[in-house]
This record gives sequence, structure tokens and C-alpha cells, in this order.
Amino acid sequence: MKEEEILLRFEAKLQYIFRDISLLKMALTHKSVAYDGVSKAKSKYNERIEFLGDAILEHIISDLLYHHEPELSEGDMTKMRASIVCEKSLSNAMKRIEGHQYVYLGKCEIQNNGRFKDAIIADAFESVIGAIYIDAGFDVTNEIVLRLLDVEIAMALSKKEFNIDYKTRLQEILQKHGTVKIEYILIEESGPEHDKTFKVELLFNDTKIGEGIGKNKKQAEQQAAKYAYERHK
Repeated sequence: MKEEEILLRFEAKLQYIFRDISLLKMALTHKSVAYDGVSKAKSKYNERIEFLGDAILEHIISDLLYHHEPELSEGDMTKMRASIVCEKSLSNAMKRIEGHQYVYLGKCEIQNNGRFKDAIIADAFESVIGAIYIDAGFDVTNEIVLRLLDVEIAMALSKKEFNIDYKTRLQEILQKHGTVKIEYILIEESGPEHDKTFKVELLFNDTKIGEGIGKNKKQAEQQAAKYAYERHK
């Protein structure tokens, strides 16, 4: 299938037509493509536009929660927003429109089933949102985000638990004992640049109470907190 046809098909899934189709190509291009050879070294990848998309997503969801849930505290809105824009939520939203099938990956990442990794899919979702924002502005982006994340937003607003923040839950339990010292220490980082694995150790008052592994430090910290939480609750 030709590249132009691939992008047109994704636009149909997205229900948005880009004025500058190169923005969409960049948003769907993972950095692992760079490892396929010198000929592709000058390709544009989605890391920078992902950064923008992440900020736009948080703004849109924050605005929605502020106006839709006037009685929620800052802390509750923060937790609810986190459940909507977390890695798993964004990955699920991208999969619903089969967006993971259109991400450009390097051969190594394809062999490692990168097309089905939540981290890569969620990053691509954020990148696409960033691309739409550049291409069409805030109002259009806002409308598309609310449509694509309708399931996650509905679950959050109905107070259904979608994504558990184990770090916060564990901290609430441990702080019942008074002032405590909680540290997440990165003890190992392995794998190629485009597919790293992180290992984190969790210390409570200088005593190890958990350990976690993830594809990024945040994920590893959550795994360590989950381990400890399930033994302290």
C-alpha cells in the first residue's frame, strides 16, 4: 500500500482531513525508524509533537472537568484527569480507530511487537493530537479529543475506576504513621535506546518495600508502588 493511501485511510478513521499531511506523517513516525539505516536518518519523528499533544490533551481535559464537575476539589480533578489521559486510556482510544495499525515503526520494533505496545500507541495518539492542533487550532482539536476519548471521559465522570494510581494510594496508607520518607530509586536501565526497560526500587524510611519494572520510569514506579500497596492495604 502506498504511503499516501495509508495516510488517507487513517484520516478516514480519524474523521479529520489534514491541510498539511506531512504533520500526520510525522505524528505517526516512531523514532525506531531511525535505526533502519542512514537513508532514513533525516526523517522527522513524533517526539517533539508528542510533547505538544500531551500538553493540549491535559488542557482540554482540565477545562472539561473544571466546568463539568464544579464541586470537585483540585486533588480529585487531578486524579480524574490522570485516569483519562493515562497511557492505557490513550492506547485504547487509538486502538478503537485502529490507529495502531498506521504507526510507522523500525524493523526491530516491529519484530518486538511494538505495534501493540501501549507506550508507543499512546505516544502516537498524543502526537496526532499535537498535529491536529498545529493544523487546525484549538477548537477543532478540542472537538476531536472529546470524541476520541468519549469512553474514558464517561467512565471517569461516572466515577468508575479506570486506572489506579498506586503511588498516591500507597502514600496515603504510609502517611497514616506520621512523617515518612518514600523514595523511588532507578537501579537499572537496559535495552536499546528505542526500547529501554527500567527497574525501580521503592524505599520506605530507607527500607526496601517494593520493586518494579516498566518501559519508562513512571510505569516502573507504579509497579513498585502496586507491589507494596497490595501488601500494606
